Amino acid sequence: MSDIAVVGAGVMGSALCWPLVDNGHRVRLVGTHLDGEIIRSCLQHGYHPKLRRYLPPGVTPYYVEDLPSALEGVDVVVSGVNSLGVHWVGRSLAPLLRPGSTIIAVTKGLEATEEGDLQLLPDVLADEFPAPLRDRIAFAAIGGPCIAGELAGRRPTCVVFTSRRRDALERLRAIFRTSYYHIWLSTDVVGVEVCAALKNAYTLAVGLAAGMLERRGGADEAGACMHNAAAAIFAQSAVEMRHVVSALGGSPDKVASLPGVGDQYVTCAGGRTVRLGRLLGRGMTFTQAREEMAGETIESAYVIMQLAKALPKLEQRGVLTSQELPLLRLLCRIITEEAPVELEFDAFFGGDGLDCR
Repeated sequence: MSDIAVVGAGVMGSALCWPLVDNGHRVRLVGTHLDGEIIRSCLQHGYHPKLRRYLPPGVTPYYVEDLPSALEGVDVVVSGVNSLGVHWVGRSLAPLLRPGSTIIAVTKGLEATEEGDLQLLPDVLADEFPAPLRDRIAFAAIGGPCIAGELAGRRPTCVVFTSRRRDALERLRAIFRTSYYHIWLSTDVVGVEVCAALKNAYTLAVGLAAGMLERRGGADEAGACMHNAAAAIFAQSAVEMRHVVSALGGSPDKVASLPGVGDQYVTCAGGRTVRLGRLLGRGMTFTQAREEMAGETIESAYVIMQLAKALPKLEQRGVLTSQELPLLRLLCRIITEEAPVELEFDAFFGGDGLDCR
């Protein structure tokens, strides 16, 4: 039995309380400064309002102000914040953790540096720690398809834990794995994390098709929709993800597995990313769509912005060429330049609309 802290009481971090408690661990669920209402409900009623479930016995909620006491004696910390909170959680944890601790993050995304590199979020998190301590902490992350409500409902879920330290992965799997939470291990952090970030961007692209259908007035009298277009976008997503993962030094095999198209499939089932794509496909600019979704965190748009910053410098260094990634480049124009949705299907799959390479 271990004492484990989950920092960030959003749905994904909180859902991990279920397999942890089922394995006999004591869990401390710590809200961020944005989670006050969630923690209040958990403390007063034992009820998580976002997951719409009562927390399992063995979970103790804490307000963010109580983070120091919540981390006392803890060896494993789950970072449950979104991509916009990675710097905050790193700065908050660094003064409180001791050497030998392990951090595993649910966050998915990339961050562009001034030099045009795309930095993995586990590395962004690690950079908030002073070097002597950073080298003595194991950083890991979770990739793959996981709807939080399904995990909390103990539905079968298959994910990948990734870290550069195999010993940490083995330990984490022993802590988290249950009869319904199935875990594979990978030391290919680049492959897993780049897939995890890109699938959000490309899911937005798949969502464009639903919006394009609405702009045309919906299905016609014979029931014709836009599933063909959505499928082509999904397939081109896989092609481009393989290209980017390879260019950044990861294994392209991850694209055809849980972190890539596996995760993209479940993300395409609904949620904020698909909704944003649908609004853009209907003809809204990104500014208009963002106003329509005010108050919602749109991580897909954030990662596209980071990619838009990095692509020109990656081209200058010869990592990519300007003719590659037509779908991703369209997404960058839509999000950063308010460009209209004009899909060039003949540019997919190597171009010319003739040979599917």
